[in-house]
Amino acid sequence: MLSYVRALTLDLSDTRHPSTAPIILCDEACHRDLCAYAHHLAHGHRPHTFDCMQSLLHKAHERMSTASSPSQLYGWRRIYTDASILKAVTLVLDLNPLLAIAALDYAIIIAGTAGAGRSEMVHLLIHEIQLTNFPTPPFSKPTSPTSSIRVENAVLCAADHQVPELSKSPSFLAFKKHHSAHPFIVRGYADDWPALRDHPWGSKPYLKSVSGKGRIIPVEKGSDYRAENWTQLLMSWDEFLESLSFEDRPPPNCTKDVLYLAQHNLMSQFPSLRDDMIIPDYVYASPSSPDYPQYRPPQNEERLVMNVWLGPKGTVSPAHVDPYYNFYVQVHGRKTVWLAPPSMASFMIKSPECNSLRNGNGKEKISNTSLCDVFDSDKIRNDDIFWKNVPPNAMAAILGPGDLLFFPPGWWHAMRSETTSFSLSMWF
Repeated sequence: MLSYVRALTLDLSDTRHPSTAPIILCDEACHRDLCAYAHHLAHGHRPHTFDCMQSLLHKAHERMSTASSPSQLYGWRRIYTDASILKAVTLVLDLNPLLAIAALDYAIIIAGTAGAGRSEMVHLLIHEIQLTNFPTPPFSKPTSPTSSIRVENAVLCAADHQVPELSKSPSFLAFKKHHSAHPFIVRGYADDWPALRDHPWGSKPYLKSVSGKGRIIPVEKGSDYRAENWTQLLMSWDEFLESLSFEDRPPPNCTKDVLYLAQHNLMSQFPSLRDDMIIPDYVYASPSSPDYPQYRPPQNEERLVMNVWLGPKGTVSPAHVDPYYNFYVQVHGRKTVWLAPPSMASFMIKSPECNSLRNGNGKEKISNTSLCDVFDSDKIRNDDIFWKNVPPNAMAAILGPGDLLFFPPGWWHAMRSETTSFSLSMWF
Protein backbone atom coordinates (compact mmCIF):
# COMPACT_ATOMS: atom_id res chain seq x y z
CA MET A 1 0.00 0.00 0.00
CA LEU A 2 2.80 2.43 0.88
CA SER A 3 4.40 1.85 -2.54
CA TYR A 4 1.65 4.04 -4.01
CA VAL A 5 2.45 6.79 -1.52
CA ARG A 6 6.16 6.59 -2.34
CA ALA A 7 5.41 6.95 -6.04
CA LEU A 8 3.15 9.89 -5.32
CA THR A 9 5.82 11.45 -3.06
CA LEU A 10 8.39 11.27 -5.86
CA ASP A 11 6.01 13.02 -8.25
CA LEU A 12 5.12 15.76 -5.78
CA SER A 13 8.75 16.44 -4.86
CA ASP A 14 9.62 17.03 -8.52
CA THR A 15 8.42 20.59 -9.09
CA ARG A 16 8.87 20.20 -12.86
CA HIS A 17 6.81 17.04 -13.09
CA PRO A 18 3.87 17.65 -15.48
CA SER A 19 1.42 16.48 -12.81
CA THR A 20 2.97 18.63 -10.07
CA ALA A 21 3.55 21.96 -11.77
CA PRO A 22 -0.21 22.70 -12.10
CA ILE A 23 -0.62 22.20 -8.33
CA ILE A 24 2.15 24.69 -7.55
CA LEU A 25 0.76 27.23 -10.00
CA CYS A 26 -2.66 26.79 -8.41
CA ASP A 27 -1.71 26.97 -4.71
CA GLU A 28 1.81 26.58 -3.31
CA ALA A 29 0.52 26.07 0.24
CA CYS A 30 -1.59 23.11 -0.89
CA HIS A 31 1.46 21.64 -2.59
CA ARG A 32 3.51 21.94 0.61
CA ASP A 33 0.75 20.26 2.62
CA LEU A 34 0.49 17.38 0.13
CA CYS A 35 4.28 16.92 0.10
CA ALA A 36 4.58 16.92 3.89
CA TYR A 37 1.70 14.50 4.40
CA ALA A 38 2.92 12.11 1.66
CA HIS A 39 6.49 12.23 3.02
CA HIS A 40 5.33 11.26 6.51
CA LEU A 41 3.21 8.39 5.20
CA ALA A 42 5.94 7.12 2.88
CA HIS A 43 8.40 6.89 5.77
CA GLY A 44 6.03 4.99 8.02
CA HIS A 45 4.99 7.94 10.19
CA ARG A 46 1.25 7.54 10.20
CA PRO A 47 -0.57 10.83 10.89
CA HIS A 48 -2.91 10.79 13.86
CA THR A 49 -5.62 12.36 11.69
CA PHE A 50 -6.28 13.18 8.05
CA ASP A 51 -7.88 16.55 8.90
CA CYS A 52 -5.23 18.23 6.77
CA MET A 53 -6.27 16.20 3.71
CA GLN A 54 -9.94 16.77 4.51
CA SER A 55 -9.34 20.53 4.51
CA LEU A 56 -7.56 20.29 1.16
CA LEU A 57 -10.44 18.25 -0.28
CA HIS A 58 -13.00 20.79 0.90
CA LYS A 59 -10.97 23.71 -0.47
CA ALA A 60 -10.28 22.02 -3.82
CA HIS A 61 -13.92 21.03 -4.32
CA GLU A 62 -15.03 24.57 -3.57
CA ARG A 63 -12.45 26.16 -5.88
CA MET A 64 -13.25 23.80 -8.77
CA SER A 65 -16.66 25.44 -9.16
CA THR A 66 -15.13 28.94 -9.27
CA ALA A 67 -11.97 28.28 -11.31
CA SER A 68 -11.30 31.11 -13.75
CA SER A 69 -9.43 29.07 -16.37
CA PRO A 70 -9.04 25.46 -17.55
CA SER A 71 -5.49 25.34 -16.15
CA GLN A 72 -6.68 26.51 -12.75
CA LEU A 73 -9.49 23.96 -12.77
CA TYR A 74 -6.99 21.23 -13.63
CA GLY A 75 -4.75 22.30 -10.74
CA TRP A 76 -7.58 22.02 -8.21
CA ARG A 77 -8.59 18.65 -9.69
CA ARG A 78 -4.99 17.52 -9.21
CA ILE A 79 -5.04 18.64 -5.59
CA TYR A 80 -8.34 16.85 -4.98
CA THR A 81 -7.09 13.64 -6.58
CA ASP A 82 -3.82 13.38 -4.63
CA ALA A 83 -5.48 14.38 -1.35
CA SER A 84 -8.06 11.62 -1.91
CA ILE A 85 -5.33 9.03 -2.49
CA LEU A 86 -3.48 10.04 0.68
CA LYS A 87 -6.72 10.04 2.66
CA ALA A 88 -7.60 6.57 1.33
CA VAL A 89 -4.23 5.09 2.29
CA THR A 90 -4.57 6.56 5.79
CA LEU A 91 -8.03 5.00 6.11
CA VAL A 92 -6.70 1.61 5.04
CA LEU A 93 -3.96 1.84 7.67
CA ASP A 94 -6.66 2.77 10.19
CA LEU A 95 -8.62 -0.37 9.15
CA ASN A 96 -11.45 1.50 7.43
CA PRO A 97 -11.39 -0.12 3.96
CA LEU A 98 -14.94 0.85 2.97
CA LEU A 99 -14.30 4.52 3.69
CA ALA A 100 -11.03 4.24 1.78
CA ILE A 101 -12.82 2.91 -1.31
CA ALA A 102 -15.38 5.71 -1.02
CA ALA A 103 -12.61 8.32 -0.89
CA LEU A 104 -11.13 6.92 -4.11
CA ASP A 105 -14.53 6.90 -5.82
CA TYR A 106 -14.90 10.57 -4.89
CA ALA A 107 -11.61 11.21 -6.71
CA ILE A 108 -13.05 9.56 -9.84
CA ILE A 109 -16.47 11.22 -9.69
CA ILE A 110 -15.54 14.73 -8.57
CA ALA A 111 -12.01 15.23 -9.94
CA GLY A 112 -11.79 12.68 -12.74
CA THR A 113 -8.57 11.29 -11.20
CA ALA A 114 -6.59 14.14 -12.76
CA GLY A 115 -2.89 13.59 -13.35
CA ALA A 116 -0.60 11.26 -15.25
CA GLY A 117 -1.06 7.70 -14.02
CA ARG A 118 -3.55 8.68 -11.32
CA SER A 119 -6.50 6.81 -12.82
CA GLU A 120 -4.48 3.58 -12.94
CA MET A 121 -3.23 4.18 -9.39
CA VAL A 122 -6.74 4.72 -8.05
CA HIS A 123 -8.13 1.60 -9.74
CA LEU A 124 -5.20 -0.51 -8.53
CA LEU A 125 -5.73 0.77 -5.00
CA ILE A 126 -9.44 -0.06 -5.11
CA HIS A 127 -8.69 -3.53 -6.47
CA GLU A 128 -6.07 -4.20 -3.81
CA ILE A 129 -8.33 -3.02 -0.97
CA GLN A 130 -11.23 -5.13 -2.23
CA LEU A 131 -9.08 -8.19 -2.83
CA THR A 132 -7.65 -8.02 0.69
CA ASN A 133 -10.85 -7.22 2.54
CA PHE A 134 -13.84 -8.18 0.38
CA PRO A 135 -12.96 -10.88 -2.18
CA THR A 136 -15.75 -11.24 -4.75
CA PRO A 137 -16.57 -14.65 -6.28
CA PRO A 138 -16.55 -14.71 -10.10
CA PHE A 139 -19.87 -14.13 -11.82
CA SER A 140 -21.64 -17.21 -13.13
CA LYS A 141 -24.41 -16.56 -15.61
CA PRO A 142 -27.67 -18.41 -14.83
CA THR A 143 -28.61 -21.12 -17.30
CA SER A 144 -32.25 -20.03 -17.48
CA PRO A 145 -32.97 -18.07 -20.67
CA THR A 146 -33.76 -14.37 -20.48
CA SER A 147 -37.27 -13.56 -21.57
CA SER A 148 -37.52 -11.64 -24.83
CA ILE A 149 -39.24 -8.26 -24.97
CA ARG A 150 -41.69 -7.54 -27.77
CA VAL A 151 -41.40 -3.93 -28.91
CA GLU A 152 -44.45 -2.13 -30.26
CA ASN A 153 -44.87 1.21 -31.98
CA ALA A 154 -44.88 4.25 -29.71
CA VAL A 155 -48.16 6.13 -29.42
CA LEU A 156 -47.61 9.72 -28.29
CA CYS A 157 -49.86 12.73 -28.79
CA ALA A 158 -46.71 14.83 -29.19
CA ALA A 159 -45.43 12.88 -32.23
CA ASP A 160 -47.24 12.10 -35.47
CA HIS A 161 -44.50 9.86 -36.87
CA GLN A 162 -42.41 6.82 -35.96
CA VAL A 163 -38.61 7.03 -36.01
CA PRO A 164 -37.43 5.49 -39.32
CA GLU A 165 -35.92 2.01 -39.07
CA LEU A 166 -33.12 0.55 -41.16
CA SER A 167 -33.36 -3.14 -41.98
CA LYS A 168 -29.64 -3.58 -41.34
CA SER A 169 -26.62 -1.60 -40.20
CA PRO A 170 -25.45 0.78 -42.94
CA SER A 171 -21.90 0.66 -44.23
CA PHE A 172 -19.48 3.26 -42.92
CA LEU A 173 -19.63 5.19 -46.19
CA ALA A 174 -23.42 4.91 -46.45
CA PHE A 175 -23.79 6.26 -42.92
CA LYS A 176 -21.54 9.24 -43.62
CA LYS A 177 -23.14 10.09 -46.98
CA HIS A 178 -26.80 9.17 -46.57
CA HIS A 179 -27.82 8.49 -42.96
CA SER A 180 -25.93 10.94 -40.70
CA ALA A 181 -28.34 13.84 -41.23
CA HIS A 182 -31.48 12.23 -39.79
CA PRO A 183 -32.46 9.90 -36.91
CA PHE A 184 -32.80 6.18 -37.46
CA ILE A 185 -33.10 2.93 -35.50
CA VAL A 186 -31.40 -0.40 -36.13
CA ARG A 187 -33.25 -3.12 -34.23
CA GLY A 188 -31.03 -5.71 -32.54
CA TYR A 189 -27.84 -3.84 -33.41
CA ALA A 190 -26.16 -4.77 -30.11
CA ASP A 191 -27.59 -8.29 -29.73
CA ASP A 192 -24.09 -9.78 -29.93
CA TRP A 193 -22.55 -7.49 -27.32
CA PRO A 194 -21.34 -9.26 -24.15
CA ALA A 195 -23.53 -6.76 -22.25
CA LEU A 196 -26.57 -8.61 -23.61
CA ARG A 197 -25.09 -12.10 -23.42
CA ASP A 198 -22.43 -13.52 -21.08
CA HIS A 199 -21.94 -10.26 -19.16
CA PRO A 200 -25.56 -9.10 -18.90
CA TRP A 201 -26.06 -5.53 -17.74
CA GLY A 202 -29.58 -6.57 -16.85
CA SER A 203 -28.23 -8.84 -14.10
CA LYS A 204 -27.87 -7.46 -10.59
CA PRO A 205 -25.29 -10.13 -9.58
CA TYR A 206 -23.17 -9.31 -12.64
CA LEU A 207 -23.23 -5.57 -11.98
CA LYS A 208 -22.18 -6.23 -8.39
CA SER A 209 -19.39 -8.55 -9.52
CA VAL A 210 -17.80 -5.92 -11.81
CA SER A 211 -17.84 -3.26 -9.11
CA GLY A 212 -16.83 -5.15 -6.02
CA LYS A 213 -17.87 -4.01 -2.56
CA GLY A 214 -18.00 -0.48 -1.22
CA ARG A 215 -18.45 1.58 -4.41
CA ILE A 216 -20.08 5.01 -4.50
CA ILE A 217 -21.97 6.52 -7.46
CA PRO A 218 -23.72 9.83 -8.25
CA VAL A 219 -27.50 9.60 -8.66
CA GLU A 220 -30.42 11.89 -9.26
CA LYS A 221 -33.24 11.83 -6.73
CA GLY A 222 -36.53 12.45 -8.50
CA SER A 223 -37.99 11.34 -11.81
CA ASP A 224 -37.54 14.67 -13.65
CA TYR A 225 -34.73 17.20 -13.17
CA ARG A 226 -37.10 20.12 -13.83
CA ALA A 227 -39.01 19.41 -10.60
CA GLU A 228 -38.48 21.58 -7.49
CA ASN A 229 -37.82 18.54 -5.28
CA TRP A 230 -35.21 17.08 -7.65
CA THR A 231 -31.67 16.83 -6.29
CA GLN A 232 -28.38 14.95 -6.66
CA LEU A 233 -26.50 12.80 -4.18
CA LEU A 234 -23.70 10.27 -3.84
CA MET A 235 -24.76 6.85 -2.59
CA SER A 236 -23.75 3.21 -2.38
CA TRP A 237 -23.82 1.33 -5.70
CA ASP A 238 -25.08 -1.78 -3.93
CA GLU A 239 -27.87 0.19 -2.26
CA PHE A 240 -28.85 1.75 -5.58
CA LEU A 241 -29.01 -1.65 -7.31
CA GLU A 242 -31.18 -3.00 -4.50
CA SER A 243 -33.72 -0.24 -5.23
CA LEU A 244 -34.19 -1.53 -8.80
CA SER A 245 -36.18 -4.45 -10.12
CA PHE A 246 -34.28 -6.84 -12.40
CA GLU A 247 -35.53 -10.10 -13.86
CA ASP A 248 -33.03 -12.12 -11.84
CA ARG A 249 -33.40 -10.10 -8.62
CA PRO A 250 -36.55 -8.10 -7.82
CA PRO A 251 -36.09 -5.38 -5.19
CA PRO A 252 -36.46 -6.68 -1.60
CA ASN A 253 -37.95 -3.41 -0.38
CA CYS A 254 -39.97 -0.73 -2.09
CA THR A 255 -38.51 2.75 -1.91
CA LYS A 256 -40.50 5.97 -2.16
CA ASP A 257 -37.57 7.83 -3.68
CA VAL A 258 -37.02 7.62 -7.44
CA LEU A 259 -33.28 7.15 -7.94
CA TYR A 260 -31.70 7.56 -11.37
CA LEU A 261 -28.10 7.04 -12.45
CA ALA A 262 -28.16 9.52 -15.34
CA GLN A 263 -25.52 10.80 -17.75
CA HIS A 264 -22.63 9.21 -15.84
CA ASN A 265 -19.51 7.60 -17.28
CA LEU A 266 -19.81 4.41 -15.25
CA MET A 267 -16.94 2.90 -17.25
CA SER A 268 -14.59 5.38 -15.57
CA GLN A 269 -15.40 3.64 -12.28
CA PHE A 270 -15.85 0.07 -13.52
CA PRO A 271 -13.47 -0.19 -16.51
CA SER A 272 -14.32 -3.82 -17.27
CA LEU A 273 -17.75 -2.67 -18.48
CA ARG A 274 -16.04 -1.25 -21.53
CA ASP A 275 -15.16 -4.80 -22.61
CA ASP A 276 -18.90 -5.57 -22.68
CA MET A 277 -19.62 -3.23 -25.61
CA ILE A 278 -18.41 -2.65 -29.16
CA ILE A 279 -17.97 0.99 -30.12
CA PRO A 280 -19.41 1.54 -33.62
CA ASP A 281 -16.95 2.60 -36.31
CA TYR A 282 -19.49 5.28 -37.23
CA VAL A 283 -18.31 7.46 -34.34
CA TYR A 284 -15.12 8.13 -36.35
CA ALA A 285 -16.99 9.26 -39.47
CA SER A 286 -16.56 13.01 -38.72
CA PRO A 287 -19.88 13.94 -40.39
CA SER A 288 -20.78 17.55 -41.17
CA SER A 289 -23.82 19.13 -39.54
CA PRO A 290 -25.55 21.67 -41.83
CA ASP A 291 -28.65 21.86 -39.57
CA TYR A 292 -26.50 22.62 -36.49
CA PRO A 293 -23.58 24.81 -37.65
CA GLN A 294 -22.22 25.30 -34.12
CA TYR A 295 -21.41 21.59 -33.90
CA ARG A 296 -17.97 20.71 -32.55
CA PRO A 297 -16.93 17.14 -31.58
CA PRO A 298 -16.06 16.45 -27.94
CA GLN A 299 -12.70 17.95 -27.09
CA ASN A 300 -11.27 14.97 -25.19
CA GLU A 301 -8.56 12.74 -26.65
CA GLU A 302 -10.99 10.13 -27.98
CA ARG A 303 -13.41 12.70 -29.39
CA LEU A 304 -16.01 10.48 -27.75
CA VAL A 305 -18.09 10.82 -24.56
CA MET A 306 -19.86 7.75 -23.17
CA ASN A 307 -22.48 7.84 -20.44
CA VAL A 308 -24.95 5.37 -18.99
CA TRP A 309 -28.53 5.79 -17.84
CA LEU A 310 -29.90 3.28 -15.32
CA GLY A 311 -33.16 3.70 -13.48
CA PRO A 312 -36.61 2.33 -12.69
CA LYS A 313 -39.82 2.49 -14.66
CA GLY A 314 -41.09 6.04 -15.00
CA THR A 315 -37.81 7.94 -14.98
CA VAL A 316 -37.83 10.73 -17.53
CA SER A 317 -35.27 12.81 -19.38
CA PRO A 318 -37.40 15.81 -20.49
CA ALA A 319 -37.19 17.28 -23.97
CA HIS A 320 -33.77 18.86 -24.49
CA VAL A 321 -30.97 19.26 -27.01
CA ASP A 322 -27.33 18.15 -26.93
CA PRO A 323 -24.52 19.56 -29.08
CA TYR A 324 -23.23 16.17 -30.29
CA TYR A 325 -24.11 13.29 -32.58
CA ASN A 326 -25.51 10.46 -30.48
CA PHE A 327 -25.53 6.68 -30.79
CA TYR A 328 -27.91 5.53 -28.09
CA VAL A 329 -28.03 1.81 -27.31
CA GLN A 330 -30.77 0.26 -25.22
CA VAL A 331 -29.01 -2.52 -23.31
CA HIS A 332 -31.74 -3.65 -20.90
CA GLY A 333 -35.46 -2.99 -20.60
CA ARG A 334 -37.68 -0.75 -22.71
CA LYS A 335 -37.61 3.00 -23.24
CA THR A 336 -39.88 5.38 -25.16
CA VAL A 337 -38.03 8.08 -27.11
CA TRP A 338 -39.35 11.29 -28.65
CA LEU A 339 -37.52 13.39 -31.25
CA ALA A 340 -38.05 16.71 -33.03
CA PRO A 341 -35.75 18.52 -35.48
CA PRO A 342 -33.69 21.63 -34.64
CA SER A 343 -36.12 23.75 -36.70
CA MET A 344 -38.67 23.33 -33.87
CA ALA A 345 -36.53 25.23 -31.35
CA SER A 346 -38.69 28.38 -31.38
CA PHE A 347 -41.77 26.35 -30.35
CA MET A 348 -40.18 24.37 -27.51
CA ILE A 349 -40.60 26.91 -24.63
CA LYS A 350 -37.24 26.64 -22.92
CA SER A 351 -36.90 26.06 -19.19
CA PRO A 352 -34.96 28.86 -17.44
CA GLU A 353 -33.37 27.06 -14.49
CA CYS A 354 -33.41 24.04 -12.18
CA ASN A 355 -32.03 22.90 -8.84
CA SER A 356 -28.44 21.64 -9.06
CA LEU A 357 -25.56 20.67 -6.82
CA ARG A 358 -23.14 21.24 -9.66
CA ASN A 359 -23.53 25.01 -9.28
CA GLY A 360 -23.34 25.14 -5.50
CA ASN A 361 -26.54 25.80 -3.59
CA GLY A 362 -29.01 27.41 -5.91
CA LYS A 363 -30.17 27.28 -9.47
CA GLU A 364 -28.47 26.27 -12.67
CA LYS A 365 -29.38 27.49 -16.13
CA ILE A 366 -30.78 24.70 -18.31
CA SER A 367 -31.59 26.60 -21.48
CA ASN A 368 -31.22 23.38 -23.50
CA THR A 369 -34.36 21.97 -21.84
CA SER A 370 -38.02 22.52 -22.67
CA LEU A 371 -40.96 23.00 -20.31
CA CYS A 372 -43.19 21.05 -22.70
CA ASP A 373 -44.14 17.63 -21.34
CA VAL A 374 -44.13 15.47 -24.45
CA PHE A 375 -45.27 12.36 -22.54
CA ASP A 376 -48.30 13.77 -20.70
CA SER A 377 -51.41 13.55 -22.88
CA ASP A 378 -53.46 15.30 -20.15
CA LYS A 379 -51.55 18.52 -20.85
CA ILE A 380 -52.29 18.46 -24.56
CA ARG A 381 -53.34 21.81 -26.06
CA ASN A 382 -52.30 23.72 -22.92
CA ASP A 383 -49.80 25.53 -25.07
CA ASP A 384 -50.96 26.14 -28.62
CA ILE A 385 -47.59 27.15 -30.05
CA PHE A 386 -46.09 23.77 -29.18
CA TRP A 387 -49.05 21.52 -29.97
CA LYS A 388 -49.86 23.25 -33.28
CA ASN A 389 -46.32 23.18 -34.63
CA VAL A 390 -44.21 20.42 -33.10
CA PRO A 391 -46.17 17.11 -33.21
CA PRO A 392 -46.57 17.14 -37.03
CA ASN A 393 -42.77 17.30 -37.26
CA ALA A 394 -41.91 15.00 -34.34
CA MET A 395 -41.32 11.25 -34.19
CA ALA A 396 -41.30 8.58 -31.49
CA ALA A 397 -40.32 4.96 -30.91
CA ILE A 398 -39.98 2.33 -28.23
CA LEU A 399 -36.50 0.86 -27.84
CA GLY A 400 -35.92 -2.70 -26.64
CA PRO A 401 -32.75 -4.55 -25.63
CA GLY A 402 -30.09 -4.38 -28.36
CA ASP A 403 -31.73 -1.55 -30.30
CA LEU A 404 -29.63 1.36 -31.53
CA LEU A 405 -31.02 4.88 -31.97
CA PHE A 406 -29.01 7.50 -33.85
CA PHE A 407 -29.75 11.22 -34.00
CA PRO A 408 -27.70 14.29 -35.01
CA PRO A 409 -26.78 17.29 -32.83
CA GLY A 410 -29.44 19.88 -32.16
CA TRP A 411 -32.35 17.42 -32.32
CA TRP A 412 -34.78 17.77 -29.43
CA HIS A 413 -35.19 14.47 -27.63
CA ALA A 414 -36.90 13.06 -24.56
CA MET A 415 -36.77 9.61 -22.97
CA ARG A 416 -39.06 7.68 -20.61
CA SER A 417 -38.26 4.29 -19.06
CA GLU A 418 -41.12 1.79 -19.44
CA THR A 419 -39.34 -0.81 -17.27
CA THR A 420 -36.10 -0.89 -15.34
CA SER A 421 -33.87 0.47 -18.07
CA PHE A 422 -30.13 0.46 -18.77
CA SER A 423 -28.99 2.59 -21.72
CA LEU A 424 -25.67 3.73 -23.13
CA SER A 425 -25.10 6.96 -25.03
CA MET A 426 -22.09 7.69 -27.20
CA TRP A 427 -21.60 11.36 -28.06
CA PHE A 428 -19.24 12.09 -30.92
